[in-house]
Order: sequence, then structure tokens, then C-alpha cells
Amino acid sequence: QVQLVESGGGLVQTGGSLRLSCAASRRTFSTYHMGWFRQAPGKEREFVAAITRTGYSTEYADSVKGRFTISRDNAKNTVSLQMNSLKPEDTAVYYCTKLISWPYGSEGSWGQGTQVTVSS
Repeated sequence: QVQLVESGGGLVQTGGSLRLSCAASRRTFSTYHMGWFRQAPGKEREFVAAITRTGYSTEYADSVKGRFTISRDNAKNTVSLQMNSLKPEDTAVYYCTKLISWPYGSEGSWGQGTQVTVSS
């Protein structure tokens, strides 16, 4: 299994921005589609965004379209999530994951996640 380490979360006011990063351990990173999911307190984990192995195609949840951008750097084995115009409802722990089916099928292994808190 690929090891994933998320970073970049924090506390931000409504309307602010954060950039999350996820570092992968495997050199085969460029062969995986990758995704970001999030889990708010008391809720199930939900899909946020996905990117194909080449980075040419992306997919977003309706709730984040136009505000979030997923990208990847295969040379550095990283995938990022730029989050703009943040809202209190974006508050959650964010996880990156390897996808085994496009665009929602996580392999099922998760890192420790990174906490994003948006204050109103």
C-alpha cells in the first residue's frame, strides 16, 4: 500500500484560502488516480475532488466546484488541493487517497488527515 501524508490544514476565516498537500511514498505514484475526501464531525466521509494519473482530467463535488482546485506533481509524488472562498461547512478532516476506480473509488487506506477549520 502507498503511504500518504497530508499537510497544510489550519484555522481560517470565512472567505479565506488554504492549500493542502499530500505526499506519497511510492515511486509508482504517477500510475495512480488520486482523490481528496473529507469527514466532518458526526458525518460520513465524503468525496471532494479527484485527478487522473496524468493530471489531465479532474472531478469535483458540486459543493466545491469553482472554489477548489486539485493538482498533482508526479515528479515530486505530491497531490495538492487549493481551497478558496472557504465556508464554515468546509470544516472537516481532509484525506488524500489512491483511487482504484474513477472518480470515487478509494483503495481504502487513509493517512492521518489534516484538519481544516473555517470560522464564521
